[in-house]
Amino acid sequence: MAGTGASVKMIRCVVKCGGQQQHVVVAARGDRKSPAIAAPPPATVRMPGRVLCCGMRSRGADLAGVEMAAGPQPQGGVSGLFRGPRYSRVRATATGASSLVDPEDIPLEKVQAKSSGSVLPYVGVACLGAILFGYHLGVVNGALEYLAKDLGIDENAVLQGWVVSTTLAGATAGSFTGGALADKFGRTRTFILDAIPLAVGAFLSATAHDVRTMIIGRLLAGIGIGISSALVPLYISEISPTEIRGALGSVNQLFICIGILAALVAGLPLAGNPAWWRTMFGISIVPSILLALGMAVSPESPRWLFQQGKLSQAETAIKKLYGREKVAEVMYDLKAASQGSSEPDAGWLDLFSKRYWKVVSVGAAMFLFQQLAGINAVVYYSTSVFRSAGIASDVAASALVGAANVFGTMIASSLMDKQGRKSLLITSFSGMAASMLLLSLSFTWKALAPYSGPLAVAGTVLYVLSFALGAGPVPALLLPEIFASRIRAKAVALSLGMHWVSNFFIGLYFLSVVNKFGISTVYLGFASVCALAVVYIAGNVVETKGRSLEEIERALSSAS
Repeated sequence: MAGTGASVKMIRCVVKCGGQQQHVVVAARGDRKSPAIAAPPPATVRMPGRVLCCGMRSRGADLAGVEMAAGPQPQGGVSGLFRGPRYSRVRATATGASSLVDPEDIPLEKVQAKSSGSVLPYVGVACLGAILFGYHLGVVNGALEYLAKDLGIDENAVLQGWVVSTTLAGATAGSFTGGALADKFGRTRTFILDAIPLAVGAFLSATAHDVRTMIIGRLLAGIGIGISSALVPLYISEISPTEIRGALGSVNQLFICIGILAALVAGLPLAGNPAWWRTMFGISIVPSILLALGMAVSPESPRWLFQQGKLSQAETAIKKLYGREKVAEVMYDLKAASQGSSEPDAGWLDLFSKRYWKVVSVGAAMFLFQQLAGINAVVYYSTSVFRSAGIASDVAASALVGAANVFGTMIASSLMDKQGRKSLLITSFSGMAASMLLLSLSFTWKALAPYSGPLAVAGTVLYVLSFALGAGPVPALLLPEIFASRIRAKAVALSLGMHWVSNFFIGLYFLSVVNKFGISTVYLGFASVCALAVVYIAGNVVETKGRSLEEIERALSSAS
């Protein structure tokens, strides 16, 4: 090689392939001016896992490894030959010590290693927050009549309203603060902090002997579920593998439904024991403590650690979540996403900047459509609707709605990574629009009068199933996916804040609107909102299935 000052030396490598040894000759450069550098001894190239001949890896194999007997090679030597597009990771072992190659050296066309870790235990711990979310929302419905008598407010509808709505006010405040706490202290530590208002709020509610203590307890519990409502989907999305992130993300909504059902079941002894309402509130202390203990041993989000510059801790978290062989791949994705950007976490005002407002408005709109589509109204009116159909038991009516919600969410979990988020949203809101139209017609169309009861029940169950298929679980999953890492926590918190604010005002004014316009007209309005949501989603929501959070962020950044 004239003019380079280097000579080419041939090295014979022994490659084990298919149980047979094959000799491969590779080239390495030696410096003519440095005669002290001797020709390297024969090296063994070891490729763990299933390896096809000529070095072609099977998809299920572990990331390629190269074990060299000699010290580090000069740049462009043997190690450089294994940095082609078909090789995703090289681990060079020099003098018995292992060192990680810079993730920047890993090509984009990398082969994904199969994970040997499991995120399921940590998703399960996070879902304790979702269970508490559903439980605290549902527990007061059955207990209100009994606690009102014990606290002497059974004749005061205003104070009863405060007992119910204080939780929503606390949740609104909690959802806005949860994002800032998650950015400052990390996801797991914020979960541990969140367990404090959840447990203290439950304790005060269970032991209250006056309405003031009850309201304080409900406020603290509301702050706790507001924080967890933003934190649970955020943490799950950041630790979940790309290929199952949709299924695991929708588990959040499933466990909220389970929490609501748990509150219903917890209220069954009330008829025989009116003082049981205190136990109902006290039960929720247990999962609050378990949440704190579980998060104390759960790994922090690698993405948050990487943003904080804690690279060694990020690698440790990745090993715990996915296994050692995934470290290179995940670290490469994180580094690629932050390439050329050393920006700090965004402030609240940044969310309203031209750069981010479009995607933030999509997140807020998703929760606004979710609430304005009438889910709370349908659940609230389900008891009276079922009574008109001859189902007199309140428990049976609530159980049927709850079961439909859980069943629909389970279907959504199985379809999330196959059909995609956007298609499920469109299908869901379309089904909700049709259900609302059916409910409206069952109350007003005289030709349907003989069948009004069964049609109303069918419309209610179909609506809840449709809601659970997409409008319920998808927004909380989609938001952490579409938000850039530097705005993710605060943007999720802002969108969840929209959820709680709209929930509060709908609960406050719904009955007044029904009394003025009639339930049929209100249901027709809900149907119109669902139809509008379909149009909005079709034009503004991006599909995220099968793409890592870093890939989504890069795609949205290049599009803006």
